[in-house]
Amino acid sequence: MLEPREPKYQWGQRVTAAIDLFNDGSHPEVPESELIVAAGTPGEVVQIGHHEEANIPVYIVEFGATEARVGRVVGCLEEELATP
Repeated sequence: MLEPREPKYQWGQRVTAAIDLFNDGSHPEVPESELIVAAGTPGEVVQIGHHEEANIPVYIVEFGATEARVGRVVGCLEEELATP
């Protein structure tokens, strides 16, 4: 069995969307194939999970949060994120 890959990003780390993120059907509040987060949108890693079959980290990122409103929480892979 393969060992899980170590995460590149850490909990609480600031990141940006490296690409436009579209709903693959897993985000219930947004129609499928609709843009969820535009490339360059800042976010923060709020949780790190693990995809069992692929042995890769999955990041839960809150994008677009401000003091005035809650952001959108999206599951992301490493290649979908960048550091600001």
